[in-house]
Amino acid sequence: PEKAGDRSSALYSASQFFFEYLVVVSLKKTPDGRYEPKISYQFPKRENLLKGQKEEEERLLKAIPLFCFPDGNNWAPVTEFPSETFSFVLTNVDGSRKIGYCRRLLPAGRGTRLPEVFCIISCLGCFGLFSKILDEVEKRRQISMAVIYPFMQGLRESPFPAPGKTVTIKSFIPESGTELIELTRPVDAHLEHVEFQALLQRLSPQLILHIFASAVLERRLIFLAEELSVLSQCIHAVAALLYPFTWAHTYIPVVPDCLLDTVCCPTPFMVGIQMRHLERVLDQPMEEALLVDLCEGKILQAVGDEEEILPIKLQNEVLMSLSRHHSNNNMQTSEQVNALVSEAFVQFFVRTVGHYAAHIKWGRNGRGAFQERAFCKALASKTNRRFVKKFVKTNMFSLFIEEAEKSRIPQEAYFQQKITEYHEQKKHRR
Repeated sequence: PEKAGDRSSALYSASQFFFEYLVVVSLKKTPDGRYEPKISYQFPKRENLLKGQKEEEERLLKAIPLFCFPDGNNWAPVTEFPSETFSFVLTNVDGSRKIGYCRRLLPAGRGTRLPEVFCIISCLGCFGLFSKILDEVEKRRQISMAVIYPFMQGLRESPFPAPGKTVTIKSFIPESGTELIELTRPVDAHLEHVEFQALLQRLSPQLILHIFASAVLERRLIFLAEELSVLSQCIHAVAALLYPFTWAHTYIPVVPDCLLDTVCCPTPFMVGIQMRHLERVLDQPMEEALLVDLCEGKILQAVGDEEEILPIKLQNEVLMSLSRHHSNNNMQTSEQVNALVSEAFVQFFVRTVGHYAAHIKWGRNGRGAFQERAFCKALASKTNRRFVKKFVKTNMFSLFIEEAEKSRIPQEAYFQQKITEYHEQKKHRR
């Protein structure tokens, strides 16, 4: 028999929902005349949560306003404000992540008013899809708040589509009648949270490689820009270059004012900070950090060995792919750019660690044990071997291998496919 608590948690199992919450964060005036972000609307309201769930929910709802207005509380009412889209990531105690997709906009009206943020909290990483949902929310907001609710209700009742599939949501808008909104999920899951264009427009291929090298060794990376959308897009793009590996440390695409001191913590991190805080950042004691200025497209501070981390031959191959993109920059759609950039970095991992599966020894109990020494030794090239010996010590590699040891069915189908293609080509060359 099921316990009373089971049903409610089954209803809330996040996997089947597009999103967990839609939250509206507004600026409220405090007695000292400043503005403080506060949640003014939350959908759905949650009843009968278990004690643990309730605490987690309260923690979540406390953190959201900070991330929706990370730029502090010096706001003033305005008559014009360009909408911006950005996202943030909250990590739960158990290491699972929730993503907040935000649209900051000025509600329709006359005279001066304050921007507000519509924030969708979801466990699903799919930036393009949620941008489209936020377009719909913004369109409705300009009519009235009341029109947003039925749309979000419809979305909540729709299943999240499988990769490559589309879900259609019926939505009624006064004056314009019933609309059908199609939401399609990209075929390739590892590209669904990403826009590489943002990175390529701001940084040279050489600098992107330096950043990649630092990220691969899990160093500290700080990105600076004024616009939240730029920080958020570029950091997601850098994290996506690591596919099939996942950045496993502190990850804050836009650091709120009050959390700026986290940048001097001794662990690895990847964070975005608004340019106006540059002085404060430079005052922090930081070791082994890479400081990237996305406005000027340059590196402000580096360890100094970034050029020597990656094997030179592979480094040049990635550079060639990226420069090829630069030379016909205007000819490609963003999907083509994503595929091209991603391919270059996936090939890098295929060549350096693509042989990992051959070095997992399977026991009778169906569990695998990774043979690290044999795996490193198997690389013919000395420079590749030197790199891989460092890379196997990272957290992201360990997590990847832990997953691989659990089951003979390989994770990350796209990566496997690329490994197979590479071996096929090698056979033909012989």
